[in-house]
Amino acid sequence: METNSSRPTKLHEMLLLLVFLVLLLSLNPCESLDIDPRDEAALSLFRSRVQDPSQSLSTWLGSNCTNWTGITCSSDSGKVISVNLTHMNLSGDIHPSLCNLSFLESLVLAQNSFTGAIPLCFGSLYGLKTLDLSHNRFGGALPDTISRLGNLRELILSWNQDLGSLMPPWIGNFSDKLEKLDAGFNSFHGEIPDSLLYLKSLRYLNFENNNFGGNLQDFQQSLEILNLGSNSLSGTLPCFSACSGSLSVLNLADNYIVGGIPTCIASLEALTHLNLSHNQLSYKISPRLVFSEKILVLDLSFNDLAGPLPSTIAEATEKGLILLDLSHNQLSGEIPSKLTELKSLQALFLSHNLLTGEIPSRIGNLTYLQVIDLSNNVLSGAIPLNIVGCFQLLALILNNNNLTGVIQPEFDALSGLKILDISNNKISGEIPQTLAGWKSLEIVDLSSNNLSGTLNDAITKWSNLRYLSLARNKFSGNLPSWVFTFQAIRMMDFSGNNFSGIIPDSNFNLSLYYNNRDFARQPGNISLVSMATVGIKVHVVVAGTNEVRLNYDIIAAVGIDLSGNMLHGEIPSGLFGLEGLEYLNMSYNILTSRLPDLEKMRSLKALDLSHNSLSGQIPENVSGLEDLTVLDLSYNCFSGHVSKKQGYWRFPGALAGNPNLCVESSTGVCGRDSVPVEPGKAFQEEMVEGPISLSVFLLSAAITFYFSIVSLFCSARARRYILETKL
Repeated sequence: METNSSRPTKLHEMLLLLVFLVLLLSLNPCESLDIDPRDEAALSLFRSRVQDPSQSLSTWLGSNCTNWTGITCSSDSGKVISVNLTHMNLSGDIHPSLCNLSFLESLVLAQNSFTGAIPLCFGSLYGLKTLDLSHNRFGGALPDTISRLGNLRELILSWNQDLGSLMPPWIGNFSDKLEKLDAGFNSFHGEIPDSLLYLKSLRYLNFENNNFGGNLQDFQQSLEILNLGSNSLSGTLPCFSACSGSLSVLNLADNYIVGGIPTCIASLEALTHLNLSHNQLSYKISPRLVFSEKILVLDLSFNDLAGPLPSTIAEATEKGLILLDLSHNQLSGEIPSKLTELKSLQALFLSHNLLTGEIPSRIGNLTYLQVIDLSNNVLSGAIPLNIVGCFQLLALILNNNNLTGVIQPEFDALSGLKILDISNNKISGEIPQTLAGWKSLEIVDLSSNNLSGTLNDAITKWSNLRYLSLARNKFSGNLPSWVFTFQAIRMMDFSGNNFSGIIPDSNFNLSLYYNNRDFARQPGNISLVSMATVGIKVHVVVAGTNEVRLNYDIIAAVGIDLSGNMLHGEIPSGLFGLEGLEYLNMSYNILTSRLPDLEKMRSLKALDLSHNSLSGQIPENVSGLEDLTVLDLSYNCFSGHVSKKQGYWRFPGALAGNPNLCVESSTGVCGRDSVPVEPGKAFQEEMVEGPISLSVFLLSAAITFYFSIVSLFCSARARRYILETKL
């Protein structure tokens, strides 16, 4: 039975529940917020004129504002105050109905494909604080009606390549609230308006990648970010004194700035990123140019800076400089040992200078280093063993110096290496077995050194190889059976060594590049020499505030180069079935056998099999190989008749030096492709015409000797005897 005392308690509980429900509803007042009817009509008309293949605006139905994707309404009036349609795959022109949103404060249409001119009616959106039209396809000039937006704080127009003309002079005085102006990667030109130099509210200015010209001016406000890179600005560097306590990012790269670097630049105490690369800066770097511990990125590359490297260029702290790029200048002298005190350094670029001396022995103190590029200098001595302290190293680039010594077995500690380029030095010895631990290697260039020995199995562990060059060394022995088994390999160059034996008949189907012509190709016509080389462009991206990320582009033909060795025997038929191969060079060996049909090699651009002992008839037709631009089958033992329709006329001299080959001329007569079949005949003609000069006699003797050798190697019995004696 219910007592009287329990009734108030239950009533109290019901009241508490009611209050809780009211509070719950009040915490989510927009659940049923109705959009203003006039704004609804304006947005619906805008939607009807926009291409929306992804149906991003399919939720624009009904009157509940909270259901409309990208739309925010005022809780008081239901008026639309924000439109954010970022990255919705929308395209087409902007319908003027959007300008009927009279209470709009933020309009963001970024990362779509809107086209046409910026609507003039945007100037009637007087309450706008943010206008972001970036990453679209707007064109034409910036309309003067924008100058009516006196409340605008952010104007973002970047990445509209056809948006340009002169930057209007009112841009710096139409809104005294403007904090951010981003017009990077557009087509603006002329001089930067003076009004921007004095806009006190401005904190962020980005005009990167336009065509602004004139002298670089000083700015008179507390800018935090100033990006004027990739323009045509000239003059000398100002001090930016008004920004001394605020400027954190200064990018003036890729302009025409001249003169020296004033020491007052180091007085920018908030500076974290400074990029002055690709200008015409000159003179010595002052020893008084020492940046604060806040500097993270310092790029002075591609200038004409001379003199010695300063011993101190930034304050050494645990969280200081992470990227230093002084490459492509005229800096000379030794690398100062104090550079190794920049313990936060992750990327060091000193390439293409005139630096001498040895690599600092304490380089291993830089334990955070991921990239070292000291290439194209005059450095000497051995690679210091201490470098193993850089255990996070991803790229070690030391090519084109005078380095000596050997590759130390202890270098296996650099197990994270992706790029190793020590080419064009004087390094000797063998490849240590311990380097099997370099399992991350993708680019290896050991060419043009004094390395020797045989290819050991350590290389098989480099399973991610994309490029491998051992060219122009003293390697010897047989090519191992695993040599063609790297799945990601793009270019393999073993030319100019002492390899002997036969070419292993491996499984040539493993390489993705060798077998797939849909992979990226080398553009256009290209010479035989350039196809055998590789271009590696290493670039570092600064991610966040305290780390760098390594990227690189590799420009190389898909190819194999075994030229200039002592290989003999037959060429494996599998090599001629690689439809992705662009470049094949096996010249200057002692190879024999007949040449199979080349019709499967549909990507082939260059083929050099010259100076061997190949025999039999040449392939029937090369006209089907549309990409082939370089062909050399000269100085072999080919025989038979070559008709004009076979297409070899496209390659003058390609069949020279094959005494038994009959090449049909334009008149239909069988010729010998400009090579004398009877070497002594020229000698006899000279006797009739007059005295023989010494040079003519020597040339005749050389030709006679050459054809004697060719004749020997075209004889199977003689060839076997010579090979057995040699091997």
